[in-house]
Amino acid sequence: MPELPEVETIRKALVPVLEGRRLDRVLARRPDLRRPIPSGFADRLRGRRIVSVKRRAKYLLWTLEDGCTVILHLGMSGRIRVFKGKAPPLETHDHVVFETDDGARICFNDSRRFGLMALADSDRLQDHPLLATLGPEPLGPDFDGDVLAARLKGRRSPIKAALLDQRVVAGIGNIYACEALFHAGISPRRLAATVVGKRADRLAAATRAVLTKAIAKGGASLRDHRQPNGELGYFQHHFAVYGRAGATCPDCDCDAARTGGIRHLVQSGRSTFFCPHRQR
Repeated sequence: MPELPEVETIRKALVPVLEGRRLDRVLARRPDLRRPIPSGFADRLRGRRIVSVKRRAKYLLWTLEDGCTVILHLGMSGRIRVFKGKAPPLETHDHVVFETDDGARICFNDSRRFGLMALADSDRLQDHPLLATLGPEPLGPDFDGDVLAARLKGRRSPIKAALLDQRVVAGIGNIYACEALFHAGISPRRLAATVVGKRADRLAAATRAVLTKAIAKGGASLRDHRQPNGELGYFQHHFAVYGRAGATCPDCDCDAARTGGIRHLVQSGRSTFFCPHRQR
């Protein structure tokens, strides 16, 4: 599933294409994705101008001039394709298509149909069921060790599982939880409630640094993620631990031949990669 860096990469690419543009044509080619597409979706958007393109956690938010916001989630395999000028024929899984007043075409392509589109009142966006329970943004100006520790207080789950809970921190998925824990030197097995003080400070800082670097690299392309221009992301070439079981982790003095290097375990049905020598 695309995580925060992949969604933010897409958002940044959509800003110059959508902000200030009018939607001249909207085509919903099927009535549902993960959930039904709102009734009258195309008519509600057609002729409206997009004021801003923002992100909350793993959701894209397109705010229209009439006080309505489109909430878009990519699901497991969703991606957005952008064409300017002559566009190729629509693909089978281009389920929702937008065309702007300057001729750009934006296609939401989702082969598994786990994505979604919803409409919300912009003035009450924070109360929408999809957004109301989300935790703080890890790239927000107020996110630090104290905020993280407060969100983890009393949690008896392993810290890796806690980071995947969108009510604790918004937007973090499996890849970036593994990477952040490695750079913070914290074991994925550690009890979440014990991540306080300097540990919480390290983890908050590592999370911010990993996400920032991933965005700069266009996100990670392991399966479906591509940037709207079709290019792959490149952060997968900079993974410290994710998907590298048995390898030597960067900047570590452990002997992979003796210790087995980076370890792999399954937590709550998800793969975890970590260095038992460095992460405590």
